[in-house]
Amino acid sequence: MLPAGSKTKAETHTMSEPLRVPTMAQYMAQGKQPEVLFWVGCAGSFDDRAKKITKAFARILNKANVDFAVLGAEESCTGDPAKRAGNEFLFQMQAVTNIEVLNGYEIKKIVTACPHCFNTIKNEYPSLGGNYEVVHHTQFLKSLLDDGRLTVEGGKFKGKRITFHDPCYLGRANNVYEAPRDLLRKLEVELVEMRKCKTNGLCCGAGGAQMFKEPEPGNKDVNIERTEQALEVQPDIIAAGCPFCNTMMTDGIKNKEKEDSIEVMDVAEMIAAAEDL
Repeated sequence: MLPAGSKTKAETHTMSEPLRVPTMAQYMAQGKQPEVLFWVGCAGSFDDRAKKITKAFARILNKANVDFAVLGAEESCTGDPAKRAGNEFLFQMQAVTNIEVLNGYEIKKIVTACPHCFNTIKNEYPSLGGNYEVVHHTQFLKSLLDDGRLTVEGGKFKGKRITFHDPCYLGRANNVYEAPRDLLRKLEVELVEMRKCKTNGLCCGAGGAQMFKEPEPGNKDVNIERTEQALEVQPDIIAAGCPFCNTMMTDGIKNKEKEDSIEVMDVAEMIAAAEDL
């Protein structure tokens, strides 16, 4: 029993160190520029599961003393779902709105935990006047590690069997395969690969705006197929680097009634948990 009024280590940490997430407007008012803009994305802002990833990443940024800001209410959807669903007009309207805000703040570098936002801002925005250095959160965390600004140790994940699901827009669309795996190796886990991985990976089933609708009739949902491939390697945790993949793989695990024995976690959540953030 803890004495009345005392707090556990985790509580003390979070109570004494609330999340610091300043907005660009606040930076602008002080006449300062952050090192990087954290693009939260729709999932990271509104989806209850993805909000946990946002908070975990923000905690890591705080711990590494990264000077970052968010757009807050000035951020709106990148337009990725509209474009993938075939509505180019809506996409361009959404994109141009965001580009005007970003350019107004003279943003140079953007980090995001969503590969859809990452791919769209990196590859679709330049032709509309939005030119920025865009990195995925796993790449950014890897750079913090390499620069000695962040230290990661195994902690609670040491020796656990982990398989990493490659998000389509991170892996096959942008050739980022090693950053998330390098981070996982730092956690001293046993990294096991699915038979379809890296350049031969398989979509979780959410791509192409499928996230927001039921799939067309067929023999099997894509996320069930992908979950079965993950279960073949008998992981303790399925690591993801995308809020949509996280949802689809979690649904797949529930479909197989394995949610008590297998967790689906974002790489950032695993690092934050290992560091007791």
